[in-house]
Amino acid sequence: MSEDLKAELERLKAENEALKKSKPAKGTLSMKVSEKGALSVYGMGRFPVTLYKEQWLKLLGISDEIQQFIKDNDGRLKTKD
Repeated sequence: MSEDLKAELERLKAENEALKKSKPAKGTLSMKVSEKGALSVYGMGRFPVTLYKEQWLKLLGISDEIQQFIKDNDGRLKTKD
């Protein structure tokens, strides 16, 4: 293996480690704008939760009702470990 190839491999390994460390810790929520202009929330599960702005605002507008529904149905709702 040439010296240039070895140097490039080491550089890529270092870059890979830096990227692994820069990922949010498991369970940490993060957000990003998708390619289609929607808001994606990462860290809730295997896949992001992606909604458009008006959908997020509509959902946030009933947050009190959602919390009350969760309280009212606490015995029937499961939690994810």
